Amino acid sequence: MKKIVIAVGVTLVMVTAASAADLPRREPVPAYPAAPVGKMPIGKSPVGKAPIGKTPLVAPRY
Repeated sequence: MKKIVIAVGVTLVMVTAASAADLPRREPVPAYPAAPVGKMPIGKSPVGKAPIGKTPLVAPRY
């Protein structure tokens, strides 16, 4: 009888510990710096502006 009570007690402790580990914990919100709005230079870089398949024109040297 004593062994059964100890086994039930240990089982209850293990189940309690396992269920407590699964409970959600409140964590602080990470502080991210504010994103600059409207500051992205979209379309301002020369990437993709050259004609495809043609070499750049070079001024003739005399």
